[in-house]
Amino acid sequence: MHAWILGAALVAGTALQLQQATLWALHWAQGAVVLGGISLMVAWWLRASRWRFMAVLVAGVLLGWGQTAWRADERLAQGALAPAWIGRDIEITGVVASLPVWRSDGVRFVFEVESANVPTQDIPKMLSLGWWRGWHEGDLNALHASGVRVGERWQLQVRLKPLRGAFNPHGFDVELWGFEQGLRVQGSVRASGSAKAPIKLAEGVGYPVERLRQHVRDRIEATLGPERDATAGVISALVVGDQAAIEREDWRIFRLTGVAHLMSISGLHITMLAGLGGVLIRWFWCRSERLVLLWPAAKAMALGGVLVAVAYAMLAGWGVPAQRTVGMLTVAAVLRLRGLIWPMPAVLALAFVSIVVLDPWALLQAGFWLSFMAVAILWSSSADATDSASAGIMGWRSFLRTQAVATVGLAPLSLLFFQQVSLLGLAANGVAIPWVTLLVTPVALLGMLGSELWWLAAWAIDALMALLRPMASWAWASPSVAVAPVWAQGLGLLGGWLLIAPLPWRVRCMGLALLVPLFNPPIERTDEGEVLLLAADIGQGNAVLVQTAKHTLLYDTGPMIGRDSDAGERVLLPLLQALGQTELDVLMLSHRDSDHVGGAATLSRALRIDQVMSSLEAEHPLHALWTEKQIVHTACEKGQHWSWDGVDFRVLHPRPQDYERALQGRLKPNGLSCVLEIRTASQQRILLVGDIEREQELALVEAGVLAPGTAVLLAPHHGSRTSSTRAFLEVVQPRLVLVQAGYRNRYGHPAKDVLERYQTGHAHVLRSDRCGAMHWHSAQAALSATPWCERERRQRYWHAVMEGEPE
Repeated sequence: MHAWILGAALVAGTALQLQQATLWALHWAQGAVVLGGISLMVAWWLRASRWRFMAVLVAGVLLGWGQTAWRADERLAQGALAPAWIGRDIEITGVVASLPVWRSDGVRFVFEVESANVPTQDIPKMLSLGWWRGWHEGDLNALHASGVRVGERWQLQVRLKPLRGAFNPHGFDVELWGFEQGLRVQGSVRASGSAKAPIKLAEGVGYPVERLRQHVRDRIEATLGPERDATAGVISALVVGDQAAIEREDWRIFRLTGVAHLMSISGLHITMLAGLGGVLIRWFWCRSERLVLLWPAAKAMALGGVLVAVAYAMLAGWGVPAQRTVGMLTVAAVLRLRGLIWPMPAVLALAFVSIVVLDPWALLQAGFWLSFMAVAILWSSSADATDSASAGIMGWRSFLRTQAVATVGLAPLSLLFFQQVSLLGLAANGVAIPWVTLLVTPVALLGMLGSELWWLAAWAIDALMALLRPMASWAWASPSVAVAPVWAQGLGLLGGWLLIAPLPWRVRCMGLALLVPLFNPPIERTDEGEVLLLAADIGQGNAVLVQTAKHTLLYDTGPMIGRDSDAGERVLLPLLQALGQTELDVLMLSHRDSDHVGGAATLSRALRIDQVMSSLEAEHPLHALWTEKQIVHTACEKGQHWSWDGVDFRVLHPRPQDYERALQGRLKPNGLSCVLEIRTASQQRILLVGDIEREQELALVEAGVLAPGTAVLLAPHHGSRTSSTRAFLEVVQPRLVLVQAGYRNRYGHPAKDVLERYQTGHAHVLRSDRCGAMHWHSAQAALSATPWCERERRQRYWHAVMEGEPE
């Protein structure tokens, strides 16, 4: 009983520490560990059960909190970059420490620093570097041909900065991921202009497992050739864990059909392969009388399964999710080897606590819960089988039952973490799981012994894709839902457990009712006449979501992110889905610049959009997409106005003559920016102005369409010196200015003198590079409530602090 209390208290103490916004001094963590140890010793000597219970509880909480804080302090110290070297050229020498991830515009890899021309204590030992400008002669193909390979020692000139990620509601926490991986600093290789040319110093230096992975990936690509790049990417993902090799369209198909977990090295994947390996080892073991007499076959199977899991996890990159799964399997194997017969809940609890102690931040990762639950479901579903794993895993009836249970049991977690669940998951997984696990993956792994087998694996993948592609095209294949409130999440998880638990069907049916709030959660909207404003954190660009009681407008869609992705796919679509916004009443694109329309194509394909308003020329490629999707397009023009739910919308710019000047080449695209004024029932005004510059600001002032006392102003041109003139600000008199700009962007936005002008006018300035997503509610503003930043609301000690860094 006390062991259960200690384990629960350890997890509770760890979870408590993970909620800290700032890390306390180290002596607090050390003191907590010492006091926790003393409490545990006191509990050992106490006889009264009540006092022993209290001592164990206190010991667990203190030890969990203290050891997590102690380790966090060490990580923060080791991964820090001295502020003096942010954004400055540094010459470093070191070794490529990870499998390079190639993209269409460059390559990213982990680099272990051996020496530098600055004090080594000022920069961390491990860096995440991107080589985006190609070879030092500017030829990306030459870079790819010559190679950036694991184990190579290079001398590079780099620019470094702390790892940053978009900070939006319900978004992926990149900084937590980097903290857990030991990668808190990113940088780019300086390989053009006046930069010193990179020099390759040596090959084959350390990292033998990573070099093996590189060798295997190269062989897969060479065997299948460039015409089979898509299939080679899937095989590379299954063999060496290179998920980045899978093409974007293939990932979309896997996600919509609910089989994406099979294309990454997940807990389900490793567990099933370990089970298959253990079964084969037991089969061979039982064929030898000498081996059976030497050691029981059941123990050989347990140890062999763990060894198979370790080997596969290492070949796949030994990522954190793989480590957790191996840890859970190891706990079960140790119990088996020691002859301990524990009930399944005890085994799972021990595995859970062990992983949390070894990796406290796992509690915050969706991958941990999915991996753990996948393993737990697999074990639970075969609990009624005999001691022979072949009866629980290899039997086709048990196998199908296992997949059905896994699909149903993981659906609530999928909704909880990703707000999406595949309705085709059971059917697709019923085919894909045995096909990929029992055929594709083993054949792909055996291809390391004979590369001809990769052609067989490629054929099997093509056959699977022929089935999945039409399934993914069904409109209802993978519906998304809004993020549910906490009470609905709890009920949904309970409902999922009831559905797969070994209980009477009448009790299980109660689980369906408990799932309803998770599948159909209440969506938060504002009151009549009021406005909710959300300026998303999308880097260097604009994207502002405007919500009234029953309608939604999105102003701009953010930038392209490299050549392979955009802010629509990376940020806005997940954000809108999490908020329950599957359609837009109006999508307004201020002008043609890519940092404003970069995500428009993605959103136009994925969402229902009633109307698009823009200043884009008729020849712009987006018009063809809107025609295909039957989306009505209207050119922005001064004088347009409409009302939604007691809120007035009015277009103030551009004028008809501005389009004529643009056609004649006498007006830049910035000058055509759609300017939108929003006025609430309480006469609070919001002004969204795109990239207008001095000329357009003066024209708006002279036209007399601006009114003083604007509640919210979206900073013109991201705070550029070409905008935010004194005359304009004197008329608008904004109380709040939202600046959407990328962290350390190359344009220097927002400009220092522009910020000074805002401050002179007593405007409160919020910057997305320091604030993350910015929230404003007109009803709260009327009560003098301040806007809030997503970073402030979700601040944790592993998140970077923006203030005080050099510009």
